[in-house]
Amino acid sequence: MFIVLPMDSDDTQEGRLVALNDVKQWALIEFDAGEVVEIRYFDTREAIEEPVDIVVVTSDNEYVWPFIEEQIIVLVAHTQRSIDDVMESFIFKELHELAY
Repeated sequence: MFIVLPMDSDDTQEGRLVALNDVKQWALIEFDAGEVVEIRYFDTREAIEEPVDIVVVTSDNEYVWPFIEEQIIVLVAHTQRSIDDVMESFIFKELHELAY
Protein backbone atom coordinates (compact mmCIF):
# COMPACT_ATOMS: atom_id res chain seq x y z
CA MET A 1 0.00 0.00 0.00
CA PHE A 2 1.24 3.48 -0.84
CA ILE A 3 0.39 6.51 1.31
CA VAL A 4 1.19 10.09 0.28
CA LEU A 5 1.78 12.99 2.68
CA PRO A 6 2.23 16.66 1.70
CA MET A 7 5.30 17.78 3.65
CA ASP A 8 7.29 20.95 4.28
CA SER A 9 10.65 19.24 3.69
CA ASP A 10 12.31 15.92 2.85
CA ASP A 11 13.62 15.48 6.39
CA THR A 12 11.95 12.35 7.76
CA GLN A 13 12.56 13.33 11.40
CA GLU A 14 11.91 17.09 11.27
CA GLY A 15 9.51 17.39 8.32
CA ARG A 16 5.92 18.37 9.07
CA LEU A 17 2.62 17.58 7.38
CA VAL A 18 1.31 20.78 5.75
CA ALA A 19 -1.70 22.02 3.83
CA LEU A 20 -1.79 21.12 0.14
CA ASN A 21 -1.20 24.79 -0.80
CA ASP A 22 2.05 24.79 1.23
CA VAL A 23 3.57 21.48 0.10
CA LYS A 24 7.30 21.51 -0.71
CA GLN A 25 7.86 17.74 -0.91
CA TRP A 26 5.57 14.74 -1.26
CA ALA A 27 6.43 11.84 1.03
CA LEU A 28 5.55 8.47 -0.51
CA ILE A 29 5.31 5.86 2.22
CA GLU A 30 5.29 2.20 1.34
CA PHE A 31 3.32 0.44 4.06
CA ASP A 32 3.06 -3.34 4.33
CA ALA A 33 2.19 -5.83 7.07
CA GLY A 34 1.61 -3.09 9.65
CA GLU A 35 4.90 -1.28 9.21
CA VAL A 36 6.62 1.35 7.10
CA VAL A 37 8.80 -0.34 4.48
CA GLU A 38 10.26 2.74 2.78
CA ILE A 39 9.83 6.53 2.60
CA ARG A 40 10.74 8.40 -0.59
CA TYR A 41 10.34 12.07 -1.42
CA PHE A 42 9.21 13.76 -4.64
CA ASP A 43 9.15 17.40 -5.74
CA THR A 44 5.77 17.00 -7.45
CA ARG A 45 2.87 14.61 -7.06
CA GLU A 46 3.02 13.90 -10.79
CA ALA A 47 6.52 12.43 -10.33
CA ILE A 48 5.08 9.60 -8.24
CA GLU A 49 4.65 6.57 -10.48
CA GLU A 50 3.36 4.10 -7.88
CA PRO A 51 -0.40 3.63 -7.51
CA VAL A 52 -1.30 5.76 -4.48
CA ASP A 53 -3.95 4.28 -2.18
CA ILE A 54 -4.28 6.98 0.48
CA VAL A 55 -3.48 10.66 0.89
CA VAL A 56 -3.39 12.30 4.32
CA VAL A 57 -4.27 16.00 4.58
CA THR A 58 -4.37 18.46 7.48
CA SER A 59 -7.96 19.66 7.25
CA ASP A 60 -11.44 18.86 5.99
CA ASN A 61 -11.23 22.14 4.05
CA GLU A 62 -8.45 21.03 1.70
CA TYR A 63 -9.15 20.91 -2.04
CA VAL A 64 -8.99 17.13 -2.53
CA TRP A 65 -11.20 16.52 -5.59
CA PRO A 66 -8.23 15.52 -7.79
CA PHE A 67 -7.53 12.68 -5.33
CA ILE A 68 -11.17 11.65 -5.14
CA GLU A 69 -11.39 11.59 -8.94
CA GLU A 70 -8.42 9.19 -8.95
CA GLN A 71 -10.23 7.04 -6.36
CA ILE A 72 -7.58 7.76 -3.72
CA ILE A 73 -8.84 7.55 -0.13
CA VAL A 74 -8.50 10.87 1.70
CA LEU A 75 -7.80 10.81 5.44
CA VAL A 76 -7.46 13.83 7.72
CA ALA A 77 -4.81 14.26 10.42
CA HIS A 78 -6.25 17.13 12.44
CA THR A 79 -3.42 17.28 15.00
CA GLN A 80 -0.69 14.89 13.81
CA ARG A 81 2.14 16.59 11.90
CA SER A 82 5.22 14.32 11.94
CA ILE A 83 5.47 11.21 9.77
CA ASP A 84 5.81 9.05 12.89
CA ASP A 85 2.67 10.55 14.47
CA VAL A 86 0.66 10.27 11.25
CA MET A 87 1.66 6.66 10.66
CA GLU A 88 1.04 5.68 14.28
CA SER A 89 -2.42 7.23 14.03
CA PHE A 90 -2.99 5.39 10.76
CA ILE A 91 -2.05 2.05 12.31
CA PHE A 92 -4.41 2.63 15.24
CA LYS A 93 -7.18 3.93 12.94
CA GLU A 94 -7.15 7.38 14.56
CA LEU A 95 -7.15 9.38 11.32
CA HIS A 96 -10.54 10.66 10.22
CA GLU A 97 -12.24 10.20 6.89
CA LEU A 98 -12.90 13.39 5.01
CA ALA A 99 -16.14 15.12 6.01
CA TYR A 100 -17.86 16.39 2.86
